[in-house]
Amino acid sequence: MAITAALVKELRDRTSAGMMDCKKALTECDGDMEAAITWLREKGIAKAAKKAGRIAAEGLTRVVTDGNRACLIEVNSETDFVAKNEQFLDLINTTADVILKAAPKTVEEALALDVNGVTLESKFIDATATIGEKITLRRFEIVEKADNDIFGTYMHMGGKISACVVMKNSDNAEVAKDMAMQVASMSPSYVSRNHMPADVVEKERTVQMEIMKNDESLANKPEKVLQGIVEGRLSKSLQEMCLVDQPFFKDPNQKVSQILKAANTEVESFVRYAVGEGLEKREENFAEEVAKQIGK
Repeated sequence: MAITAALVKELRDRTSAGMMDCKKALTECDGDMEAAITWLREKGIAKAAKKAGRIAAEGLTRVVTDGNRACLIEVNSETDFVAKNEQFLDLINTTADVILKAAPKTVEEALALDVNGVTLESKFIDATATIGEKITLRRFEIVEKADNDIFGTYMHMGGKISACVVMKNSDNAEVAKDMAMQVASMSPSYVSRNHMPADVVEKERTVQMEIMKNDESLANKPEKVLQGIVEGRLSKSLQEMCLVDQPFFKDPNQKVSQILKAANTEVESFVRYAVGEGLEKREENFAEEVAKQIGK
């Protein structure tokens, strides 16, 4: 696979590693971005890439609730300007409401839903034609809770990030919202170690072992000591992925688990959407575009 400048730049943006290191990593991994990130980490050149580093495309997310059901959606546009358009905002709200009510299983089913005599897909086609940009429903997720549970929801920057948590056996709306804000701001991957797949743990252990092998300062340490170092580093790395082990954003001296314990509750699940996560952003060269327009 050809290693393009765009690939190198994306890897650098996601890892903060040097250009040459990024190019070498991509070359070694045949252009595989995720494998290149792991390669850089194993060589001690980069930390784990954050989810935010993958955010690219424009648009908005929404989270809405009704009774025991919540819905998160993401609608994409080509530019950020469209996110302020009234027709676009109306489409976002309509889409969230009809999906919440009908609970379809797929995007295709969602687009076939009826909205005042026309399909939701027709609404998107009309918006694309009127606004002049491609508008798409990218994804959605329906979340259910029990009667004794409570939703916590939060939207950041008007919907650039949306989060929803299900908190068990509680009616504490303040703590529920705090948990949604924690998820939105700190981007955990799992509620706790108990929710983490075994293969994720093993992959991270392998990464930490490779990092250790490339650390010359540990070359003469006894095997038992090295195993302890690996497990210590593994534990710290996995904690950063787990909601309950993160420092609470309102009081970093406490962990989220302590806040939940004080409130006599726990988080059962959460969903976090960030606009454009995992999508490639269209590169714009405005100087070049202007030159084309004036014939230079």
